[in-house]
Amino acid sequence: MSPSVHIIGASMTPFGKRLDDTVKTLTSQAVAEALQDAGLQQGDIQSAWFSNTRQPMLEGQNTIRGQIALRAAGIEGVPIINVENACASGSTATHQAMTAIRAGMVDVALVVGAEKMVYKDRPEKVAAAFAGGTDIHDRQSVLDYIVSMGGEAPGPDRSVFMDLYAAQAKVHMERFGTTQEDFARVAANTHCHGQHNPKAQYHTPFTVEEVLADKPVVDPFTRAMCAPVSDGAAALVLCSDKALMRLGQSRAIRLRSLSLLSTTARDKLDYENHISRRAAEAAYAEASIDARDVDVVEVHDATAFSTVQQIENLGLCAPGEVGGRLSDGDFKLGGKTPVNPSGGLLAKGHPVGATGIAQLYELVTQLRGEAGARQVAGARIGVAENGGGFLGVEEGVTTVTVLEGPQR
Repeated sequence: MSPSVHIIGASMTPFGKRLDDTVKTLTSQAVAEALQDAGLQQGDIQSAWFSNTRQPMLEGQNTIRGQIALRAAGIEGVPIINVENACASGSTATHQAMTAIRAGMVDVALVVGAEKMVYKDRPEKVAAAFAGGTDIHDRQSVLDYIVSMGGEAPGPDRSVFMDLYAAQAKVHMERFGTTQEDFARVAANTHCHGQHNPKAQYHTPFTVEEVLADKPVVDPFTRAMCAPVSDGAAALVLCSDKALMRLGQSRAIRLRSLSLLSTTARDKLDYENHISRRAAEAAYAEASIDARDVDVVEVHDATAFSTVQQIENLGLCAPGEVGGRLSDGDFKLGGKTPVNPSGGLLAKGHPVGATGIAQLYELVTQLRGEAGARQVAGARIGVAENGGGFLGVEEGVTTVTVLEGPQR
């Protein structure tokens, strides 16, 4: 059995279009709040991992990003590791910190994700950054995949990922009877959750009808079904059993497991071997749980279809059953297994390098019983799915994390 790892500090800045902020200011805010939450000082950190994906392309800061941003936050002299792994960068950084603690190399580690993505004068660079999440040397294969799934040719004013998800959504609708209204119900639930998160980018509740009537993006998605571009940061302080005994943290959350997988060559309709399904099975096995034990979930909902897909991949219900379960209210606050009580990427926002860590911040908040109006009653086991990039027929990388809260 692997040595235990615990989260003793967690923070998240407000997400949104923060035009006056920088990677440095966002990082400093997240670090200060995570340390305060853990009851520690900068000097207590033995090693740090820094997640960022866009600064090289949008600002030209293509090396030592973590050393620069963390020095402004008062963290220097210790090992600092820069991590870039698409939208799963933050959870990948957490995986590396967990591994170092389990190996006995570090007792107290800091994980930070920070992203500055909103620039009024750089729309072309922002679009190019998203395109870089696919194989740029084989763009034709991406286009061929979209067409083979019945999708539209990528549009000039949106991320290619919207076209990829839309194509997958259409096949799902054909095979399993999923409807556009199901996606709208997902989005309505998620935005309604977001109104209760003071750090979310958007706080506007939607009805199903309002989601369907919103501005079209690419069939079958409307704007309310798609994640926005965002600025923000999030941070975690992790520690070993030894450090936990010394620090005496009563609000510590146990990191039961964190699986990290890359894509495999598979048939595009082989859903049983989808990367997220494999990652979930690995995480559940290590944590000695199954889907029935899960109380609260955060998934990487770049689109409302992604929520449907990941509910299935996490084993919360069988393919084709999501629509009915949504109608029964199973996946919203007050339901059987609430999904994205934070507001998800759709309402909370999606500053890429911070997203995976922000998911874990939400689960920590839930498992501590500190989520206020969006609290999931009695939550003890939380699961996060965080994926990124596209290669072949699925995400290039995916993580699934299992957290366990204290007995309350």
